Amino acid sequence: MKELSISVTSLEDGWLQVKVPLPFSLKWVNSYLLADEHGWTLIDPGLRTDETIAFWMETLTANKIEWGQIKSIVLTHHHPDHYGLAGWFQQRTGAPVYLSQVALDCAVRLWAERETFSQELTEAFLQHGMVPELLGDMSEHMQGFRTKVSPQPQAMNILHAGQVFRMGGLPWEIIGGEGHAPGHLSFYNRDSGKLICGDQVLPDISPNIGWMPEGDPDPLGSYLYSLRGMLPLEVTMAYPGHRNPFQQFTQRIEELLEHHERRLLKMLELFGDHDISAFEVCELLFSTRLRSNAHQLRFALAETIAHIIQLENRGIVVRSDTGFAMEGLGGRFLIRYRRK
Repeated sequence: MKELSISVTSLEDGWLQVKVPLPFSLKWVNSYLLADEHGWTLIDPGLRTDETIAFWMETLTANKIEWGQIKSIVLTHHHPDHYGLAGWFQQRTGAPVYLSQVALDCAVRLWAERETFSQELTEAFLQHGMVPELLGDMSEHMQGFRTKVSPQPQAMNILHAGQVFRMGGLPWEIIGGEGHAPGHLSFYNRDSGKLICGDQVLPDISPNIGWMPEGDPDPLGSYLYSLRGMLPLEVTMAYPGHRNPFQQFTQRIEELLEHHERRLLKMLELFGDHDISAFEVCELLFSTRLRSNAHQLRFALAETIAHIIQLENRGIVVRSDTGFAMEGLGGRFLIRYRRK
């Protein structure tokens, strides 16, 4: 492994790990460039901003990679920090974009010109107790992503879990994963033990559990199930979407499983005989300071709802039937919970 610059590292087999800058706390997302006799495969090109466009222009020039040498663009999932520049790269390279059907459906739902998801999510957060004065900031935050994923890719190719897909001169088994992002894909080369795992398994930090309205009814349960399904993999090196490649893959899965069990226990301590909303639990866990940061609040509240749903499915907490109608939500009731 050789660091070519602060942002680009040369990996084994001529791969490049490219740390594409992000305008929030994660700092960067990993994009990987894999070479073979036909050209380059680009994995997860990053969020579209003026900074990332300038960054990629400089990075490709510095590494003597021409637009026409990029032959395919592969997306592990639909989140904007991975998906955002796919269409921009496709316009310049003519390369097809590969992703799962579920990821494509999510991208259309979230990023289409006439999308309704922003309103659906903010209304769901209100129903889970978010205070109404945060509605404007949350709506603006959600709608602000559209420019960061434009233009949308046009030529799309669907990948399926269980399929074998070639890139970088190697065959990769495609492994589906849920909980962080619907239709997430990881890529496993059994002979070398390499795993391109996107955001399904990250070192040092826990992937956000992505609850959303009309989505997976139990995203944390799906995530834990997906993690256990990856335990038999004999991984020599994992290439994540954030932070650096790491070797202790099985250990990291076990740590993540334990982390979520601890989080569930800690959350359970906040429940008593009184009713409490997910937003109230979120602020007890993560503090009221998140009210000034819609981006972090969205992650924290979605994660909180996902954990409460898992507690509910385990029969430990129950939804209250004593809620009251929320103004502006068509008479729908505030969702509250109590310990069973």
